[in-house]
Amino acid sequence: MTEQAAPASTRWHLAGDWFDTCKCTIPCPCSFAQPPTFGDCDGVLVWRIREGNYGDVRLDGLNVLMLGSFVGNVWAREHTEPYAAVFLDERADEQQRTALGAVFGGQAGGWPAEFGEMFGAEMRGMEFAPVHVSVDDDLATWSAEVPGRVRASAEALTGPTTPEGARVQLHNAPGAEVGPGQVATWGRATTDHADAFGFTWDRSGRSSKHFPFDWSGPA
Repeated sequence: MTEQAAPASTRWHLAGDWFDTCKCTIPCPCSFAQPPTFGDCDGVLVWRIREGNYGDVRLDGLNVLMLGSFVGNVWAREHTEPYAAVFLDERADEQQRTALGAVFGGQAGGWPAEFGEMFGAEMRGMEFAPVHVSVDDDLATWSAEVPGRVRASAEALTGPTTPEGARVQLHNAPGAEVGPGQVATWGRATTDHADAFGFTWDRSGRSSKHFPFDWSGPA
């Protein structure tokens, strides 16, 4: 991803917001470690780093967006045809780009390495680009955009029996893309559009969910 490889032994920590918009109906079965609604799935996955470091390199405020698709149950390792493409925040300087590449490419260990080994996606491409991300503090809405390429937005689920201001949430998800111990907030995608690296879709009304993430490595 960059000219220089980051040392695999470097200590690092990232914490922030993750969310997706996907093809599945609400709620996405993947969070329950089940096969996708239609047997296959594609969607947008977004990370906003609220605070982070890779050794002495600060990563606060940087964003990463991935497009992905697969067939079957990822969590049972019964899936096939996994593909992905990644947009990394163009605001990152050379050291930050090296660090992002090491963490999200799996070379730095931790949960990204574990999940990447399980998913085993064939990469269709990687690009540094503007990646705009917004997450409401009260988790009412979340959104991301790579201008002209990807748009994803969602609003938190609510209904007649949901207390005002409360969120529809899941604890101890069997299939959490960010790893164990985080809480999912369910949403409805209001925009889910991609036209990049061979991924093409345009829909709304399907599943979305938000997870905080808190990772460290290389262990």
